[in-house]
Amino acid sequence: MTAPPELRFAPVALEEIAGRGGRVAVLAEAGVRPDAAVRRIDRLARGAVARALASPAFAELKTGEALELAFPAGLAAEALLLVRLGRKAGAAAARSAGGAIARARGKGELLIVAGAHPLAADVATGFALAAYDFSAHRTAPRPEPGTVTVMAARPEALADAAAPGTAAAAAVHFARDLVNEPANVLTTTEFAARLSAMRELGLEVEVLEEDALVRLGMRTLLAVGQGSASPSRVVVMQWKGAGGPPLALVGKGVVFDTGGISMKPAAGMEEMTMDMGGAAVVAGAMRALALRRARAHVVGLVGLVENMPSGSAQRPGDVVRSMKGDTVEVINTDAEGRLVLADVLWYAQDRFTPSAVIDLATLTGAIMIALGHENAGLFANDDALAGAILAAARAEGEGAWRMPLGEGYDKLLKSRIADMKNVGTREGGAISAACFLQRFIRPGTPWAHLDIAGVTLAKEAGALWPKGATGWGVRMLNRLVRDRYEER
Repeated sequence: MTAPPELRFAPVALEEIAGRGGRVAVLAEAGVRPDAAVRRIDRLARGAVARALASPAFAELKTGEALELAFPAGLAAEALLLVRLGRKAGAAAARSAGGAIARARGKGELLIVAGAHPLAADVATGFALAAYDFSAHRTAPRPEPGTVTVMAARPEALADAAAPGTAAAAAVHFARDLVNEPANVLTTTEFAARLSAMRELGLEVEVLEEDALVRLGMRTLLAVGQGSASPSRVVVMQWKGAGGPPLALVGKGVVFDTGGISMKPAAGMEEMTMDMGGAAVVAGAMRALALRRARAHVVGLVGLVENMPSGSAQRPGDVVRSMKGDTVEVINTDAEGRLVLADVLWYAQDRFTPSAVIDLATLTGAIMIALGHENAGLFANDDALAGAILAAARAEGEGAWRMPLGEGYDKLLKSRIADMKNVGTREGGAISAACFLQRFIRPGTPWAHLDIAGVTLAKEAGALWPKGATGWGVRMLNRLVRDRYEER
């Protein structure tokens, strides 16, 4: 499992900075008197820091970006990173600064001179989030990175302040690993095994095998996986940090999606290893809660299937009965995620009577047409829950945008021969998909659906993630629980 680098917190030792090898990063702002450590480095470097801070190159940097001075005179370091970050810049900018340091880290030792900067904990969080490299399947030996030391005016206090953010980063790395794994490695069985291993963190984990799913009547979920040699599973994770009804998190876990008989085009199909992104986010969120010993009762449920074409695969035109009892006409076998979620959503409510339900899924291409790759689509039947999710997403810098629901969209699911069909029209496809899920939410239960198809896998690196899996949603859910569902 990929883990963030360990951060060592130490008091500021001006006499040690000159002899530090590797790279040294300092936090500074143009036009503002630098702290004692930066002034000491400037003297050692014969005024090079002051000249750089006054230069047009530094002035053109956005807050959170870095300017590199290679092989600075008077220092043993191979490079000095001047990171633009004012004391009132804000948490998002500070996390971006940490990400900039991580990208420029190099292979040797790294010293981050934070001093008494009030945003140093957020810098540490950003560094931990961005310092990710999925190398599980590379045969070339991976060089061991050097140590990372953060010099701070109050190192113990900073370590305590940074701990929640770095724990969340570890959970994000776990989710990214799951999404990045190829489907021949992360089978439904292996996925369930990795979640079961989180029992060592204090989570209660239960794996429901296919015979149990048959007894429960999860026929829409089982229909999706019946064409695959990999057995379908439902994994239930509970964190009992408090009493009372739990918050239920539900994730779509299609470990590979060919589209089934309604097969996808070959171009780009290799990316369908990410179709279990919702389940990865739920698993990451549960890991984050366990790592920080959250004072909340949360249950995470994921439906794990593989959607393959074969002689036993479901066909377009099949009618299947859900655990709820409703019948569904399968028009398109590539609209499979909603069939998985329908049964898991009903089971979550039937078993746990949760205070609220939030599902996450890489559900539709339509949401990418609507929102691109900047925002997840949020659908909800409860304004307060929707507002809390949006607030948590904003606080963590994870984009989300609320989308509509309504009877007009729901009518698109009318079937000629069954209670409903699994797709509507091409227009408003993400909305009719959400309306399908809403049919499996009991009246009076606050519910939100997050379509994360556009934000799960990044084609380009961002401030806090490399190209590939982003782990979007883990930090948002962790903050949502902290702000709304945790006992005080």
